[in-house]
Amino acid sequence: METQRQRKIAGVIQKDLADILQRAAVDGGLKGTLISVSKVSVTTDLSIAKIYVSIFPHKNADELLEGMRSNQPLIKHELAQRTKNQLRRMPELSFYIDDSLEYIDGIEKSLKRTENPIENRDLLEKRKKI
Repeated sequence: METQRQRKIAGVIQKDLADILQRAAVDGGLKGTLISVSKVSVTTDLSIAKIYVSIFPHKNADELLEGMRSNQPLIKHELAQRTKNQLRRMPELSFYIDDSLEYIDGIEKSLKRTENPIENRDLLEKRKKI
């Protein structure tokens, strides 16, 4: 269960980080790329923040994620400058792709086809069992 403090810190990080990442994409020459921070979860000791980003178009996602991970110290520094009045210590940032929009899009496309995926289960991708 997330505490009120964890939610507050996650909200602060999410708001400022979305702005930082979008500006970095535009400055990096990726003008048509949309980057949004869909979720931030902070550990109970406030040392690590898991950041889930949604990138559109999805073809740039892996390349941009790698860029975020390699520039993590710079992103963390920029974020710390923006939040210095709200946070004493900046958590380590871990970036992940949020592919839920891609998954939803795949479902919508399969439902629009003439063949019914419910009747012919081979049309849908098999999900891995955990």
